[in-house]
Amino acid sequence: MNIHANNRPLQMVSFIIPAMNEEETLETLFSGIANQMERLAYDWEVLFIDDGSTDRSWSEMSRLARLHPGTVRSFRFRRNLGKADALALGYEQAAGDVVFTMDADLQDDPCEIPRFLEKLEEGFGIVTGWKRKRYDPWHKVLPSRVFNAVLSRLVGVPLHDHNCGFKAYRREVVKVLPMYGEMHRMVPSLASFEGYQTAEIVVQHHARQFGVSKYGVKRILCGIFDMTTVSFLKTYRNRPMHFFGRLAMLSGGVAGLLWATAIGLTVAGLAATVPAMAGVLFAIAAMLFVGQGLQLEHGVYREMKEARELPVSQVVEAPAPTSHLDFDRATRVA
Repeated sequence: MNIHANNRPLQMVSFIIPAMNEEETLETLFSGIANQMERLAYDWEVLFIDDGSTDRSWSEMSRLARLHPGTVRSFRFRRNLGKADALALGYEQAAGDVVFTMDADLQDDPCEIPRFLEKLEEGFGIVTGWKRKRYDPWHKVLPSRVFNAVLSRLVGVPLHDHNCGFKAYRREVVKVLPMYGEMHRMVPSLASFEGYQTAEIVVQHHARQFGVSKYGVKRILCGIFDMTTVSFLKTYRNRPMHFFGRLAMLSGGVAGLLWATAIGLTVAGLAATVPAMAGVLFAIAAMLFVGQGLQLEHGVYREMKEARELPVSQVVEAPAPTSHLDFDRATRVA
């Protein structure tokens, strides 16, 4: 069983820096991280991931890796895969007890690193930044605020800024969470399902000086779909039949009403083909929903039977009594 050791001393810190076309910022960001870590009693490393850059970002990452062997490691995707895949690679490769994620555009300030570490030492699984004052255009800020408010309500993790890429995690968190699609924005929500708590601290946000934002309308749409996925997982991930069963009952009820209507029309001597056929379609949909629910339930059963790890955070075990006298004492203490 994997026990969540939230009170274990932190000794090493890994920084994961995904980047696409950020050649002007990488050395400055590394220097800022280095300045902070040299003052702290931690070993540390930086993992740069080039997510399909078309500028000199990879050349800069390679140069930093050669200049700082043992501290900097650089990885390059053959094409652009997205931030989630870059983070997934970083999570897999990171050796630290703490894993930081930071954007490469210099909008995240390395001076905040000690505050993240202090908060983690309090026992939280995740510490995320809150850019209370943002230097982004309104068409980026407004959708983000709406997204954060809705997501907080849906999943019960009240954060002002789920989107903030400046986060620190205990190692065990990033090792157990899936990372795909756009799910990097959902990590606090997904972690809450496993019993990890997230703390939020206000961080300094800087205006972008180089390059261009990768944020667009597509990300807004993806956010809506991801919220739907996370909301479903929160409520039904271990009991999917409860969801699909309700859909089946609804479809079956509609089918019954349509057939009743068809019977009534037939008795009245009117055409009943359309409601009768529509009833058949809804009945088929009900059977499909039941089949989907049963299939997913079977998958949950197999997962729990084979290798499911329950989110135990601490274990207290008293020594077994060795005599009747000890048993009596234990009973009185309890």
